[in-house]
Amino acid sequence: MSAPRITVETVVAAPVERAWAAFTTPADIMRWNFASPDWCCPAAEVDLRVGGLHKARMEAKDGSFGFDFEGIYEEVEPGRALTLVLGDGRRARTTFAPSGEGTRVTTVFDAETQHSIEMQREGWQAILDNFAAHVGQPAAR
Repeated sequence: MSAPRITVETVVAAPVERAWAAFTTPADIMRWNFASPDWCCPAAEVDLRVGGLHKARMEAKDGSFGFDFEGIYEEVEPGRALTLVLGDGRRARTTFAPSGEGTRVTTVFDAETQHSIEMQREGWQAILDNFAAHVGQPAAR
């Protein structure tokens, strides 16, 4: 049985090129890749090519917990889409599309089994909302 798929999205007030760069540049990733203000992303690595590694360290600011979010790029279409295959075989695909004055960024990912679907959706959406705030004020959804 395949895992349920979860979709999260936002519209950022920036052109596709800026949204893509902020999503794939380690210095940018470290500024937005966390779900709440008490977490941080102190390190990120991006080898943006099919077969390349994506790695982001996510930690609680108080040092109580942390983990590496890692995947291998299976698809890289600059300015359009990328797909990560995570360590457990799940996939996460993010697409970038012009939308009015901004860019619609949509991530569809395979759910894992440790946390509820709603908790996963809320966490990934919070990270995407941080991304939107980093890139520019979010446009209307």
